[in-house]
Amino acid sequence: MSNAEANDVLLSTQIVIEQALQRLGYNKDMIELLKEPMRVLTVRIPVRMDDGTTKVFTGYRSQHNDAVGPTKGGVRFHPMVTENEVKALSIWMSLKCGIADLPYGGGKGGVICDPRTMSFRELERLSRGYVRAVSQIVGPNKDIPAPDVMTNSQIMAWMMDEYSRIREFDSPGFITGKPLVLGGSKGRETATARGVVIMTHEALRLKGIDIKNARIVIQGFGNAGSYLAKFMHEAGARVIGISDVHGALYNKEGLDIEYLLDRRDSFGNVTNLFPQTISNSELLELECDVLVPAAIENQITELNAPKIRAAIVVEAANGPTTLEATKILTDRGILLIPDVLASAGGVIVSYFEWVQNNQGYYWDEHEIDVKLKLMMVRGFEHVYEIHRTRKVDMRLAAYMAGVRKLAEAVRFRGWV
Repeated sequence: MSNAEANDVLLSTQIVIEQALQRLGYNKDMIELLKEPMRVLTVRIPVRMDDGTTKVFTGYRSQHNDAVGPTKGGVRFHPMVTENEVKALSIWMSLKCGIADLPYGGGKGGVICDPRTMSFRELERLSRGYVRAVSQIVGPNKDIPAPDVMTNSQIMAWMMDEYSRIREFDSPGFITGKPLVLGGSKGRETATARGVVIMTHEALRLKGIDIKNARIVIQGFGNAGSYLAKFMHEAGARVIGISDVHGALYNKEGLDIEYLLDRRDSFGNVTNLFPQTISNSELLELECDVLVPAAIENQITELNAPKIRAAIVVEAANGPTTLEATKILTDRGILLIPDVLASAGGVIVSYFEWVQNNQGYYWDEHEIDVKLKLMMVRGFEHVYEIHRTRKVDMRLAAYMAGVRKLAEAVRFRGWV
């Protein structure tokens, strides 16, 4: 496999999906159906900018497969969004839902834009325009969006309001990750990070390492990365390295996490306030117990995988490790907790939010945390058991665990 193939997130996802289905004994017809989304919509969104001009944005919504139930997945606003990326992310969401045993297929959306250069009102007009553009294929029982990269609870609120106007009734179950006052769930904002912490605890236990004073390196200081640093610090671990788009900070004795959280801006930037920084590539190669890539795709490749000095790699981001790098890390005895397992906390608590919206009864944070831990640990044990008994790497084990429910739903429906 060439470097280009390894770094193509859709192609690498399809390769592992095919391997997983073959290992599970499904035929080529099932592979043909599940390797691509069933539905992908491309939309053009005209937005009146503050200066009076109209800018046209391109957006996407991918629905991988709805054999299990409605599709579910975030919407990202980012200048580097591509159709293939959105398609791959929707497949990963199917796998996350399968591992967590949720009644969903995977969905994903994105708009090519840079929110950092847009005003509050421009973002509102874009958010509402996106919902109008995709409104025919989304809904509480069709496809349920959520926050993702560079989107937040405010953007979800605008989207829910626009959908409710179109449908002419209040539809809190249309979208998750909303503000609490609009039917959001307690624990949703921190859910991805809490799930990663639960997976880190399980991985450290397997390796016989105490969380107290365990050395943690986190690439990325956005929503997931910053909460992760906070929770790890509170658990007694030493967070010795963090990074953002500008660079990275390192202190072998442990960083002052509370100070960094206080100084970070809304996009997770903080290193630009410090004169002495290291590069992101140097951060990834620091000696530590746990390395958490919580930024973007293709950060650990065949070039730097031999230099990784962590006992455990926990993927909080989507697709941070290429297939070739996965093999290298596995061969070196590094325990890899793949993204479709490690970052499933977000969709699990989104499911809780949807359930609460549908029944009109809301749970306290303790109940959310207990249910989240139960589902995450159950998913981890299932994936690790497949890894151990089937002698496959953790990524393939996770794909096998995640795709089985979907394939069985397809089979029972008679689609293949």
